[in-house]
Amino acid sequence: MGRTLPTFTERTDALFLEWKPFRRALRREDQEILDALFSEVRLHAQAGAALSPVEPWPTVLLAMLIEERKARLVLEQKIAQIVAKADPGSSHAPPS
Repeated sequence: MGRTLPTFTERTDALFLEWKPFRRALRREDQEILDALFSEVRLHAQAGAALSPVEPWPTVLLAMLIEERKARLVLEQKIAQIVAKADPGSSHAPPS
């Protein structure tokens, strides 16, 4: 028996295609950011497939937010390391 429902990845790819006119209207640097956001959603395809949502947008947005949060945490850790090197006596901890 064949697959009757599109996969989460197929659905997110369809969303990306649906938003192509919006993408084309963006400046080049914003197009690259949008492309990166959609690429990051693929990192969470297994979780999206496990949820198998009727409407994929909330899952797509949450996957994008997770990746943005991870990037922010990395930057906060780097800032904390720089501050600690600059002032070894301080106890600056990055906010959570």
